Amino acid sequence: MTVPRLVLFTRYPEPGKAKTRLIPALGPDGAAALHRRLAERTMASMRATGLPMEIRSTGAGEDAFLEWLGHDLNVVDQGDGDLGARLARAASGAPAILLGADTPALTVAHLAALARALSSRPAAVGPAEDGGYWALGIAQPMPFLFEDMPWSTDRVCAITLARLTERGFETAILDTLSDLDRPEDLARFPDLLA
Repeated sequence: MTVPRLVLFTRYPEPGKAKTRLIPALGPDGAAALHRRLAERTMASMRATGLPMEIRSTGAGEDAFLEWLGHDLNVVDQGDGDLGARLARAASGAPAILLGADTPALTVAHLAALARALSSRPAAVGPAEDGGYWALGIAQPMPFLFEDMPWSTDRVCAITLARLTERGFETAILDTLSDLDRPEDLARFPDLLA
């Protein structure tokens, strides 16, 4: 079986445009700096796996991302459409593990577990405490996972799992982790604010 690509969806850390829901608590510069740290931590874990990597970018051109995160990366613009359309495009080249840069507790072990799960199952999901998911791994294209989804709600993971079950896909469910999206999430991750 082909090894999965790790696909990181991330925005360039421009103040006022990155982690905007955290701006009331951290200010534009603080929110952008936090996003930068989170993305860099995620990239370090991704690199440590030895798996192929891809950045799905927004907010700046390819050169800015290569300068920021490393010249060894394949950088692809996320393109137009809602989150579902952007995820579906990235997942069309499955096997793939789709990730964001907002899961501070993400480790190399989590990424390795996702890759192992995809070697024996068609799908793997890392649930997030807020009802979404911190990662989605698929062994083949599954566009039905991205259509008519109520993104940014507490139902995304449950709907994703239900769709997989309805179609008979055995799914590995990994550890539940916390995302850092809102000011109230900051208290759980004081080390990131130092």
